[in-house]
Amino acid sequence: MLDHLIKGATVVDGTGAAARVADVGIRDGRVAVVAPGVTTDSRTVEDGRGLVLAPGFVDPHTHYDAQLFWDPYATPSLNHGVTTVVGGNCGFTLAPLHPERPEDADYTRRMMSRVEGMSLVALEEGAPWSWRSFGEYLDALEGRIAVNAGFMVGHCALRRYVMGADAVGGQPTAGQLERMVALLHEAMAAGAWGLSTTQSSTHADGDGAPVASRHARPQELLALARAVGEHEGTQLEAIVAGCLDRFSDAEVDLLVELSAAAGRPLNWNVLTIDAAVPERVPRQLVPSERARKEGGRIVALTMPILTPMNMSLGTFCALNLIPGWGEVLGLPVPERIARLRDPEVRAELLRRATGEEAGVFRRLAHFDRYVIGDTYSEANAGLAGRVVGDIAAERGQEPFACLVDICANDLLRTVLWPMPTDNDPASWALRAETWEHEDVLLGGSDAGAHLDRMCGAPYTTRFLGDCLRGRELVGLERAVRMLTDDPARLFGLRERGRVAEGYHADLVLFDPETIAAGPATLVHDLPGDSPRLDSEALGVRAVWVNGVEAIRDDVVTGAVPGRVLRSGRDTRTVATK
Repeated sequence: MLDHLIKGATVVDGTGAAARVADVGIRDGRVAVVAPGVTTDSRTVEDGRGLVLAPGFVDPHTHYDAQLFWDPYATPSLNHGVTTVVGGNCGFTLAPLHPERPEDADYTRRMMSRVEGMSLVALEEGAPWSWRSFGEYLDALEGRIAVNAGFMVGHCALRRYVMGADAVGGQPTAGQLERMVALLHEAMAAGAWGLSTTQSSTHADGDGAPVASRHARPQELLALARAVGEHEGTQLEAIVAGCLDRFSDAEVDLLVELSAAAGRPLNWNVLTIDAAVPERVPRQLVPSERARKEGGRIVALTMPILTPMNMSLGTFCALNLIPGWGEVLGLPVPERIARLRDPEVRAELLRRATGEEAGVFRRLAHFDRYVIGDTYSEANAGLAGRVVGDIAAERGQEPFACLVDICANDLLRTVLWPMPTDNDPASWALRAETWEHEDVLLGGSDAGAHLDRMCGAPYTTRFLGDCLRGRELVGLERAVRMLTDDPARLFGLRERGRVAEGYHADLVLFDPETIAAGPATLVHDLPGDSPRLDSEALGVRAVWVNGVEAIRDDVVTGAVPGRVLRSGRDTRTVATK
């Protein structure tokens, strides 16, 4: 007897094969049968006619490491069909924590709050912080999550554990490096997927100092990479400054050497595709081309949508990452307003924001294209939803000066929505072309991070809706493969990513006529009433994780059938040669 039978659905199996109408039966958490006219008895049956049944989506870059403790459903990702998430990215994890330094947990919380935009209150109140080893962290999630989740181990945590406060600014002794490597081995033996690290100039800890892994020299990174290569089913993930725009020659060398030393795939994010900067994509794919010649594999993650993102001059956001802006935007509000109203200061900020050093953040400097969101003062009544360029023209002001005046009226609380500058046909055509590259993979949502500033989690449904009823850059079968089998194969997931007999029953049933994502809206549902952006999943009828219904019509069922996916047991080694 089957546990559940979906009759007459259009099955898009994840391999890229043509869609076909079939019945799909689930038994004991796996797909038991995929065939037309199934007559086997089933405990429950549903009509899938007119609906598409696809494998559960795999999100290769999230930061759900903490959120899963207070939100085992990884919302809104699960609502949008994501059944497997990859966490522990960018060099940041909540474990290991040194048992003799309880202050390390506070340091980690403040770092995650600063660098990944997580609510500090939610981090303090929502997670137990009861673990010490990485294995204990994984055990703390086991049996209590609704999605499947695998985790890299963060380089920053390894450094902090071994070196203490000296991890920021210091270099390990030979003995400390040996201990760091041993600690990484322990984490992977417990199920960590490999190593993540960052050397990005935008990553600072809660004290504003460069995070620990930014101080690591190549020999340290290579020692850790070689350790990764000694374990089954492992990976590397690395962020360097050039990820935001264009890699330097030294960064290309480093990424290639890391992947080749480990003999494992390395992924990075995020490849920004903009027809106004045509030289970026070829440059960013140089590491991939070189790695294949030198025994490695380097994969670029790129988003297939333009991620909704809000800004504010009052709180930390992407504007703070523009060179020279952090110093001004970090001032107390009254002083910040005074500086922003100074024409010379504004001119210098604009110069820095539009210069080559700003990299990909140059796209944020088009202040005439910002839309005013929530406002909080009588002086700004009626401005919500209006474009700054139009308001500035009415007032006879330069757009940035106009924006500053509006924000100052709200004591810098005004919500700002920048309209993307790369929403043109040429950029979309370049994206479609780039997606065909063998070392480009969809992903980079950052789901679980930057919670009140961006909403990348719904990229799956928004992309499918665009493929079916929008730009139609990719056919349905190819689009589903890009969200399922492609990432599953990169990470070596065992029996996941396809609708096939014997595979785990991670499934999404959706209406092709309506699948989409609703607009990003601010909700206050985190511990401590902290805010985050959410998005309704449209057209998703149901989501199953390991054969258990976890979502029905955009509502969680309360079931927690997800598994902590551990390297070796749940992943196999992906060859790089």
